[in-house]
Amino acid sequence: MTWCIMQSMIPLLALLLAAPLLAEQPSGKEQHLLYVASPGIRNYEEHGGVGILVFDIDNGYRFVRRIPTWEVPSGQKPENVKGIAASARTGRVYVTTINRMMALDIVSGKKMWDRTYEGGCDRPAISHDGKTLYVPQFEGPCWHVVDAGSGRVITKIETKSGSHNTVYAPDGSRVYMAGLKSPVLSIADAKTHKVAGTVGPFANFIRPFTVNGANTLCFVNVNGLLGFEVGDVATGKKLHRVEVQGYQQGPVTRHGCPSHGIALTPDEQELWVVDGANYFVHIFDATVMPPKQTTSIKLRDSPGWISFSMDGRYAYSSTGEIIDAASK
Repeated sequence: MTWCIMQSMIPLLALLLAAPLLAEQPSGKEQHLLYVASPGIRNYEEHGGVGILVFDIDNGYRFVRRIPTWEVPSGQKPENVKGIAASARTGRVYVTTINRMMALDIVSGKKMWDRTYEGGCDRPAISHDGKTLYVPQFEGPCWHVVDAGSGRVITKIETKSGSHNTVYAPDGSRVYMAGLKSPVLSIADAKTHKVAGTVGPFANFIRPFTVNGANTLCFVNVNGLLGFEVGDVATGKKLHRVEVQGYQQGPVTRHGCPSHGIALTPDEQELWVVDGANYFVHIFDATVMPPKQTTSIKLRDSPGWISFSMDGRYAYSSTGEIIDAASK
């Protein structure tokens, strides 16, 4: 199961954390749904309220329902949402805040469990079989390895990197872990739950990143770079530094990082990289190495994330825009 995190910067959408899922209706007909956790890291209730918003991808992203998450006492602000992960195999969606994580049934909306974790939570990733979650502390020293069925902590993995972003390999063999305080990408063995390798160091601390399906290459955003760097997973060495051409690296509104968002198309033909200063997403041909810049798409606000629908037809920008991936 793939999942994406999207952050919106426009007045009507606030932070969106979204997980594309396949679900079946009682009639047996398959649906393609987008699950969006609100309110987000800036906890602005006025832009989407509190809960998981469900949209019908096949019907123009029509709003389907709201699944309640946390009740917010009168006069208090909701907890900031940090991440979302989902499994169609188990029929569950998981939402993290700076303090806790909860599991909900994607069909009934029933809350299965709600737990707090030492050091809080950040952006998790789930195994392909839906049984295991890797949950970073809130910019802390560790990742919690969590049993997805119960929320129980199985073990901890300490990297002392400012734990933040997580990618679970599609084949389930390893988990990639990046912290806000380290230029090194750590790789955990998903069977032993121990660090088995690293990639880097890169030129600066790692921000959003992605990994190809073969587990051979990683593409990382780093502080101070409008563009990305490429690492060799097998050797652990940095291979390339790719700077966006034709655009100036100006000040950014959020994240403090010129490019805070990067994603491969599901067929891995293209790499999409956001530009927070100039309000663009830049597209690279990923069939050559280093990837070659091809075109750019203007966005309506400063983007913080980019991701794709499971079939690769649509790109989701954190600005709230949905882009036809083929026609751009």
